[in-house]
Amino acid sequence: MEKNKNTNYHDELNKKNILHLRELLDTLPPFCAQYFRGMQDYTASRTRIAYAYDIRVFFEYLHESNPVFRKTPIKEYPLEILDQITRLDIEEYLDHCSYYIKDGKEYMNDERGKARKLASLRSFYNYFFRNEMIEKNPAALVKMPKLHEKEIVRLDPDEVAILLDTVETGEKLTKKQMQYHEKNKLRDVALLTLLLGTGIRVSECVGIDLQDIDFKNNAVKIRRKGGYEAVVYFGDEVLTALTDYLEKRETMQPVEGHENALFLSMQNKRITVRAVENLVKKYALPVTNLKKITPHKLRSTYGTTLYRETNDIYLVADVLGHKDVNTTRKHYAALEEDKRRMAAKAVTLREKH
Repeated sequence: MEKNKNTNYHDELNKKNILHLRELLDTLPPFCAQYFRGMQDYTASRTRIAYAYDIRVFFEYLHESNPVFRKTPIKEYPLEILDQITRLDIEEYLDHCSYYIKDGKEYMNDERGKARKLASLRSFYNYFFRNEMIEKNPAALVKMPKLHEKEIVRLDPDEVAILLDTVETGEKLTKKQMQYHEKNKLRDVALLTLLLGTGIRVSECVGIDLQDIDFKNNAVKIRRKGGYEAVVYFGDEVLTALTDYLEKRETMQPVEGHENALFLSMQNKRITVRAVENLVKKYALPVTNLKKITPHKLRSTYGTTLYRETNDIYLVADVLGHKDVNTTRKHYAALEEDKRRMAAKAVTLREKH
């Protein structure tokens, strides 16, 4: 089949995800397909894949641990089986998810992982229960695992400067890493400066095409989670880094099908999310070994800096692409607490003598 050259990275990725979901559905009971069709208009394809994996893990657990369910192949389970599952079955399943081995590989889930698996089951059960196709909804009776607040990991201002200096100079990189540093330096500086200077997600970054950049207005068009497009503006440091990189980008010969990609790999293909994660890890390790820095932590760094500079949580939510400001407020609750502590010290009741 000939590839449509007018489709962009996100459209192609969505096609792959749809095909992957179909493969997963082939391993599940037939009634599951109706559930996924019912949610396709309001969920991303990647989200549906995650739900499909979670539901498959649930059915595999039932098949292996329950003598009644073991008698029937998973693909032959009827819809009525959902009414045979109890709250205790689901609670025991979540306990199983804490640690299990499958095909020789170990799997572990903390409270957040188990909460996601329960959320998948709740959505699954809710669909059939609301449509009056089952009589019971045991997933709704199971309490969500208590989530402990996680401290936001971010780079301090001096660490940001050291990180970008490391990318430019290659200082503290290994000899093997230095072999490729000169070739990739301008790309890596531009990529990390863009992430740190705009707070965009790594998936949004790798999907940028050459024609998405507007140098006249210092803006870049990205595809957000959920598939909608947004324009993000950048400052002079990002402009300089992009301009320097694009001079070299013009001399590169992309592989067919990757001509429009802004950031290219060493194979002259569109750079992948995994490759960006690896290069962030490579450059961040010499800067700090106490913080596990990922592309998402660079996004948190930008959000924190913007909030501290503006004190405008709605602006931060808008720029980061959060649809619900409460998501932003939750992420930066620690900074709100710092402000409240400062307020307590700002008022003096009696002067000290």
